[in-house]
Amino acid sequence: MVNGILGKKLGMTQIFAENGIRIPVTVIEAGPCSVVQKKVVDTDGYDAVQLGFGAQKAHRINKPEMGHFKKAGKGVFAFLREMDGNIAECEVGSEILCSDVFSAGDVVDVSGVSKGKGFQGVIKRWNFSGGRSSHGSKFHRHGGSIGCSAWPAHVFKGKKMAGQMGNEQVTTQNLEIVDVRADQNLILVKGAVPGPKNGLVTIRKAVKA
Repeated sequence: MVNGILGKKLGMTQIFAENGIRIPVTVIEAGPCSVVQKKVVDTDGYDAVQLGFGAQKAHRINKPEMGHFKKAGKGVFAFLREMDGNIAECEVGSEILCSDVFSAGDVVDVSGVSKGKGFQGVIKRWNFSGGRSSHGSKFHRHGGSIGCSAWPAHVFKGKKMAGQMGNEQVTTQNLEIVDVRADQNLILVKGAVPGPKNGLVTIRKAVKA
């Protein structure tokens, strides 16, 4: 079976364990996903399956994409992602449910695109302390010196400066699955995961060190 599945982040809530401890969880609608394509070493150079998730209107895709989807015969999907794992039992057109991949107690890595926050200064983006706030100060929320004219005479790549914040691929590792509700295609993950509500997330089994 594959080592992951696609899902939609529905939001956060809380549940209570048997001992009364409150557990904050993120509710993810995981699957069902359909196998759209199967890749093998002989023809593609590696083993993987391409999963489709999220219904899409047919008129929103082009003819090459439509031909690609017709091979699986499961309709049109909004998202396609590849997963590896033991794919011998996965066939094109088969359906993968969250309960087929995960169970309560599993540890997973969840990837998603973080919320975009636009162009931000160094204080919000990098938690800089800023300058003095007293009267007469002309240095409040700036980034300060970013180099020297004599040496290195340029700004090093990766220098923390103001710029676009968020809207990037983020992976939160080693999150525990608290509950899997197969009848509703829901996974309850302990803690927060990247992205906004209704955002696409990828849930993979965590790699053991």
